[in-house]
Amino acid sequence: MAATRDAVLEALKSIHVPGGGTDIVAAGVVRALDVSDGVVRFVLEVAAQEAEAYGTIKDAAEAAVKRVDGVAAVSIVMTAHAAKAPPPDLKPGRRAEPDGPQPVPGIARIIAVASGKGGVGKSTVAANLACALAAEGRRVGLLDADVYGPSQPRMLGVSGRPASPDGKTILPMRNHGVTMMSIGLMTNEDQAVVWRGPMLMGALQQMLTQVQWGALDVLIVDLPPGTGDVQLTLCQKAKIDGAVIVSTPQDVALLDARKGVDMFRQLNTPILGMIENMSTHICSQCGHEEHVFGHGGVVAEAAKMGVPLLAEIPLDLQIRLAADGGAPIVVTQPDGPQAQGFRHVARQLVEAGQA
Repeated sequence: MAATRDAVLEALKSIHVPGGGTDIVAAGVVRALDVSDGVVRFVLEVAAQEAEAYGTIKDAAEAAVKRVDGVAAVSIVMTAHAAKAPPPDLKPGRRAEPDGPQPVPGIARIIAVASGKGGVGKSTVAANLACALAAEGRRVGLLDADVYGPSQPRMLGVSGRPASPDGKTILPMRNHGVTMMSIGLMTNEDQAVVWRGPMLMGALQQMLTQVQWGALDVLIVDLPPGTGDVQLTLCQKAKIDGAVIVSTPQDVALLDARKGVDMFRQLNTPILGMIENMSTHICSQCGHEEHVFGHGGVVAEAAKMGVPLLAEIPLDLQIRLAADGGAPIVVTQPDGPQAQGFRHVARQLVEAGQA
């Protein structure tokens, strides 16, 4: 018999908050509960001063849920937050955490792929860049940190749910020579992720530190668009070796791209360069070249900000079809003209010792 949400909630109601009194469900500690295919996932959101006391509560909750009929595995993320935490300090040269960002064991370098706004093809660039680096002989991981719009499982042709041999560590998925983890593998494809800041930060830290990435030369992190909680948490918790900013040539995209560059500079993260995506379109029938979103905007902006221009990627149907089909263009047509921009970026990063 399949496990149900109601049965899991009843089991959790048997677990009380530290010191007794109400149970953890009534207290509102249990968040983002998901029950599917015998796997139960939820967040324990507690106050920072209670984090240590909730260690045993977490273990008891895991044991109680495992006793529910139909439950095969349990994954619990515990997030702790202060009730009146001061705002993060983004001034150059300062850290929001006293001990500063830390390297992730086993991962030599981390590169963030970011954009100021959505819809500029950031995730397509991240997937193709990861596969292009793998083609250059690098050991590559791809972390899909775009929690509200995870698309890497579709682009890399990965499905199913990651296994957890001990309920604590997560085994990532692998395809096209790339080791991959995404929040999209933890939820149904049409299920919205309705999480607040502390939940996002807990999930990101879990995917960084509890996934068995193995030994990697480089981890590509596909960030959500904008300058929000995920970007801030990543740069505060993990040592980021560089960021690649993706933008289309149009002015409205460049306005937000500038903010992305400024954010990484405030967080002391090196900017490896900018990529102009959807730079030009060549008609497959007549060969006419048309600049649908304008042309040269990213080139000029990169020069203005003193940032390298890594590539100009065309607007091409084959790139979109390859991504939707689960095999990026650098995999399906590695020697084709559409793949050359991505492969050029990968070679630049490898030759510069940045990947």
